[in-house]
Amino acid sequence: MTTRVALVGASGKLGTIIGRVIEQLDGFEVGAMLGSSSSMDELDGAGLVVDASTPGSSAEVVRAAADRGINLLVGTSGWSSERIAQIRPVIDEAGTGALFVPNFSLGSVLGTALATLAAPFFGSVEIIEAHQHTKIDSPSGTAVRTAELIAAARSEQGPVDAPHVDQRARGQQVASVPVHSLRRPGVIAKQEVILSGPGETLSIVHDTVEPASAYAPGIRLALPFARDLRGVVVGLENVIDLGIRPRA
Repeated sequence: MTTRVALVGASGKLGTIIGRVIEQLDGFEVGAMLGSSSSMDELDGAGLVVDASTPGSSAEVVRAAADRGINLLVGTSGWSSERIAQIRPVIDEAGTGALFVPNFSLGSVLGTALATLAAPFFGSVEIIEAHQHTKIDSPSGTAVRTAELIAAARSEQGPVDAPHVDQRARGQQVASVPVHSLRRPGVIAKQEVILSGPGETLSIVHDTVEPASAYAPGIRLALPFARDLRGVVVGLENVIDLGIRPRA
């Protein structure tokens, strides 16, 4: 049986990549392609809604899909744990499922998992993330997710050391972790987690150089998982077997 997918944000960069993956994936087909002027009624009849829209419109898409009893794969950035907690009752009441994926890159997921494992051993942790100047939101969803997982991994040690965070140049604190966002031409996506302790520093860097190639494997894994899901799951690390599992 083929699953009909309603793809929201189909003409965007991520939406275009997802659309190409769906076209090549057995058991799935794009049944509707929605843009900024589309009506949510175009979701009707879909077996799965994939949201690659914008942070400002994503919540509307999630609610519209839940109202129609349709499962969701959300690739739109900007979904912090706080925002997801607010929308979780909507998904639970509908009896559907929603998979929120801050980053479809397997390398990015591994980088975040490694940073999470290392976080309890270092008192200082900061994140520097860079994206194209056209990216709307900052910090990135990947950086927010990484910071939240780092904080969860440090639940026994407490917040990271972050001196002088009252100064704007020290970045935005996310779950106590300072995050510094760069928006500039000539870059796709890059994240560096810098962990420091007495006498040493550990840097974990992930660099996306070709998004279509980097995201496609994760998208292929996420689609059937999201279609069959019940409840809310956050992060591609819950879809693939890393052999290690972040604590949140």
